[in-house]
Amino acid sequence: MHRPLLPSPAHAAELVRPGDTIATSGFVGIGTPDHLLAALAERYEVTGEPSGLTLLFAAGQGDGDERGLNRLAVPGLLRRVIGGHWGLIPKVAELAVASAIEAWNLPQGVISHMYRDIAARNPGTLTRIGLHTFVDPRYEGGRINERTTGDIVELVTFAGEEMLFYRSHPIDVALLRGTTADEHGNITMEREALTLDALAMAMAARNSGGRVIVQVERLAEGGTLDPRLVKIPHILVDAVVVAEPDLHPQTYATPYSPAFAHRLRVPLNTLAPMALDARKVVARRAALELPPGGVVNLGIGMPEGVASVAAEEAVLDLVTLTAEPGVIGGVPASGLNFGAAVNPDALIDQNQQFDFYDGGGLDLAVLGMAQLDADGDVNVSRFGRRLTGAGGFINISQSARTVVFTGTFTAGGLRVSVGAGRLVVEQEGRHHKLLPRVEQITFNGRHAARGQRVLYVTERAVFTATAEGLRLIEIAPGVDLRRDVLDMMDFTPTVADDLRLMDERIFRDEPMGLHDLLDHAAGPRPPG
Repeated sequence: MHRPLLPSPAHAAELVRPGDTIATSGFVGIGTPDHLLAALAERYEVTGEPSGLTLLFAAGQGDGDERGLNRLAVPGLLRRVIGGHWGLIPKVAELAVASAIEAWNLPQGVISHMYRDIAARNPGTLTRIGLHTFVDPRYEGGRINERTTGDIVELVTFAGEEMLFYRSHPIDVALLRGTTADEHGNITMEREALTLDALAMAMAARNSGGRVIVQVERLAEGGTLDPRLVKIPHILVDAVVVAEPDLHPQTYATPYSPAFAHRLRVPLNTLAPMALDARKVVARRAALELPPGGVVNLGIGMPEGVASVAAEEAVLDLVTLTAEPGVIGGVPASGLNFGAAVNPDALIDQNQQFDFYDGGGLDLAVLGMAQLDADGDVNVSRFGRRLTGAGGFINISQSARTVVFTGTFTAGGLRVSVGAGRLVVEQEGRHHKLLPRVEQITFNGRHAARGQRVLYVTERAVFTATAEGLRLIEIAPGVDLRRDVLDMMDFTPTVADDLRLMDERIFRDEPMGLHDLLDHAAGPRPPG
């Protein structure tokens, strides 16, 4: 029976060699192997090795400050980085924007699927995801800076259809995380909030001739783990490190919650409702699009408010909320708990979730919107020297049947008052968000999938995508069309002949009665 090494974190870091390609697990702080990352950074700072690493990661793994992949932002440690979401790793993003490293931003779901293709020793990942966005080689090819000259994304024609081919990258070391390891190296994840791509990543490293190092909380006697709970079998594991508790939190906001480990269900009436402000107005208007009986994805940031509204309005029995790392059902968490959920129905691997998403399984996606232009293009990934990355945004926005983009109308100091069925703009934000052209195309409005319904929701106006560009279809009660909407845009949209007022219930400090609205929309139920 294979027995893995049980080294200290410092000795585990010595398994990484100069020039290696490392792949790391994690979603924000969930599943992020912080002790291994800290040990790797410390070894480099002390010895100067291993230098010139290539880093491959799918979801954002950091807290926006020091933890997660931010630990690796030591000059010389990284040579090139291929990642999905960069917003939570500003220290690494700074290296990319400054051209200190080669860097690509690829869709999170593509990288998640790439792990499986690497494991199967396929030459790459063939998909429609990324067409007509900044990832498309006809635009930027996913390259972040001028130092990055290689092509890892290729436009191809397959069976008469345009597709993108993402070349695979053999993995020398996978740095992963679990809960319990037995003496043989079998890994369970019973206290983890997500399983992510741990199995696929371990297979990818093993079949690349690489090494798999797993950080865990505890050790168990060999043969005592329930095989149904083993997420990474011992045949894939080379080394196990028992982490210190402060370097192994369940999330970056929560050391451990049995609710996030799905050990108990939380009474939803204990969740505090949002205050009635611009964010809640946007979340409420988006919630009006919830499809009875449908499957929904909620993005990070403002879309998280839809989960709170759904809980407050008691409509979680009418829809199924999901999150891209693998949560199905329940209430997705927010902030640095994002990715976890309370009361989910199921938890699957991240790459499986993206199978479902990419294939059109989502009835509705509610996503963020930092910039919007006259063509209906959306940017959430790059703003001058600020790099946030696309994450799962491209997979989700290109594949859902209905997409609702959400954001405030202006940014930087916006102040509104909401109540009595009206919204009043008291102070405009300093920055316009509706621009003639977005800085980077993360969603292409004119190339939206055939039959896809697209809405853009703000606290004071709602737009839709048309073949002619952006069309204004609703405004909030209490706002002036010219002063508060059209004059705050850097282009002129078409205005619907039947321009409507947004539902005044959105702007009252009481429940909207959303359950009755959706229940009525669902129609009569079959007997029995």
